[in-house]
Amino acid sequence: MVSFNLNRINPNQTQVFFHDGRFETLTNEELQEFLLQMGLSEVNEAVEQSITE
Repeated sequence: MVSFNLNRINPNQTQVFFHDGRFETLTNEELQEFLLQMGLSEVNEAVEQSITE
């Protein structure tokens, strides 16, 4: 399982910080696709997950 944290930097962009030091800046559409690939259905679920890990 890949661990990551999300940081919304403006209404249409979110930075995804991976625990290995990489990060990506994604648009809302790219973020939704990324979360689907990670097996998460929506942003709230991912935010809760990043807090609890």
